[in-house]
Amino acid sequence: QVQLVESGGGLVQAGGSLRLSCAASGSSFRSNVMSWWRQTPGKQREFVAAVTSGGTTNYADSFSLKGRFTISRDNAKNTVYLQMNSLTPEDTAVYYCKWVASGTYYWGQGIQVTVSS
Repeated sequence: QVQLVESGGGLVQAGGSLRLSCAASGSSFRSNVMSWWRQTPGKQREFVAAVTSGGTTNYADSFSLKGRFTISRDNAKNTVYLQMNSLTPEDTAVYYCKWVASGTYYWGQGIQVTVSS
């Protein structure tokens, strides 16, 4: 069982920045993929970005995210980060962390990010 604890969300004004963190515990797999997703009411959860344990990153093919969001990880801390800059009200959502390894996956509980105009 892998536990994921997200932190760093909250309320920010448009144009501001936030850094989300997701700490994983309980995993014995050194090779895994950690990712961030987000969801707004009435919509499907959408992929934001992912990073492998080797540091390879992948981002959603969305013009609105490019250049603003950066995913990174600290393997020593089993933690993945999402740096979000130039936030807009359209980035308001619940952000979820996901851990995947060997066909098994776990989700974090989600953390609210609200961007005011």
